[in-house]
Amino acid sequence: MRNSKNNHPREPALKTRITQLFGIQHPIIQGGMHFVGFAELAAAVSNAGGLGIITGLTLRTPEKLEQEIARCRGMTDKPFGVNLTFLPAVTPPDYPKFVETIVNSGVKIVETAGNNPQKYLPALKEAGVKVIHKCTSVRHALKAESIGCDAVSVDGFECGGHPGEDDVPNMILLPRAAEALKIPFVASGGMADARSLVAALALGADGMNMGTRFIATQEAPVHAHVKEAIVAASELDTRLIMRPLRNTERVLANAAVDRLLAKERELGARLSFADIAAEVGGVYPRIMQQGDMDAGAWSCGMVVGLIHDIPTCQQLIDRIMGEAEVLIRRRLEGMLH
Repeated sequence: MRNSKNNHPREPALKTRITQLFGIQHPIIQGGMHFVGFAELAAAVSNAGGLGIITGLTLRTPEKLEQEIARCRGMTDKPFGVNLTFLPAVTPPDYPKFVETIVNSGVKIVETAGNNPQKYLPALKEAGVKVIHKCTSVRHALKAESIGCDAVSVDGFECGGHPGEDDVPNMILLPRAAEALKIPFVASGGMADARSLVAALALGADGMNMGTRFIATQEAPVHAHVKEAIVAASELDTRLIMRPLRNTERVLANAAVDRLLAKERELGARLSFADIAAEVGGVYPRIMQQGDMDAGAWSCGMVVGLIHDIPTCQQLIDRIMGEAEVLIRRRLEGMLH
């Protein structure tokens, strides 16, 4: 187990409402990611001073989630959270049981996403759990604030996964959120380095949430082909799929995505989910675990254009914090006369 004492006595630290809310050293959160957010990655991010997140639904059952939380506890004594995404489904997961498992396991931070988490908030709040909800618009963020979420993660159009249907990038979305919200929020989408963090803070956020950047780390428990694909890709290599279904997702371009987009063009208004199920349904284990890079569509942000290496989580977070201090103290302060 990593020692919780700070190994870098002079390590720069930024105190924000997010570091205070979650009891973490640095305002950097690892977002929940399907078949990526296992205990290894969550623990590594938390040990490095950020907030690691286990992706609840990837574990499939509350029992397996309980085991994963215990496994993560064996690897870190720092705070970590669990992501719970509420999705419409023919047979939905046993959400009440997932919530109960999180509470009984003593996890104090939950990242919710997808549909409105309101009906599960009382049980979480009663157990002293802090909830951060992922939002792609200011109106959703205000709704999350009004139902009692402690913080929100504001997801710009650049993000991997589901950016919503408003197409507002973070240069506009973050200052709008800062104008409208009272609760703390983090910037999500396009976040990769110290520049992202300092810019997010300047735009009014209290920290940043990184997804794609954390896949390209040594501890991320995914196939080497996935990490190599992220490093090799440029900012021009993502595509938006499922726009006609109003379920837009940003993914990395590959052969399966090309096939899917060809079907979307060909079928137009007649497109249904069934037509593209082969390219999006259940493909994550084949991609993330077996490294079959053309098996289907997988969430990936435009931020791939800024990712050039595969460091450890400690190296990545130390680098971000060190460079952020230089940017703030030297570059920005140096411009003042």
